[in-house]
Amino acid sequence: MADVGRWRYELVRRSSASPEVIWPLVAEAERWKDWSFLTRSFLLRPGRPQPDGVGALRRLAVGPFGSSEEVVVFEPPRHLGYVGRRGLPVRSYRADVTLEPEGTGTSVRWAGSLDPLVPGTGALVLAWVRAAVSRFLPALIAYSERPTGAG
Repeated sequence: MADVGRWRYELVRRSSASPEVIWPLVAEAERWKDWSFLTRSFLLRPGRPQPDGVGALRRLAVGPFGSSEEVVVFEPPRHLGYVGRRGLPVRSYRADVTLEPEGTGTSVRWAGSLDPLVPGTGALVLAWVRAAVSRFLPALIAYSERPTGAG
């Protein structure tokens, strides 16, 4: 992960699903609304060489509120890196989702760092971002483990 900010988080969970099952759920913007609390998820701009690849600009939202993120690392089926572009109270935000095979399942690591927009709000912004990821990660795991999770 690039050294973006001094405020950092890291969450790790295990799934019984393979990286190949989990990857499209994380990597394809359209899929986020299927497994998370988001009501809208789509591409604002395609990336290369795949539409969800490097350079893709994704919109993730609940109603009118959300963020735009740019994909900066796209290494199927193991590593997705993205940076926040709009909608977050930060000067900079970088997150990486890595999928590592572990036995018959996968270790999912979601780590990020940020610099808050307003000085003195780092702990609050970090708590808010970590709370969102703390909701995303178990939802991703639960969905990936459903018999029809990837289909």
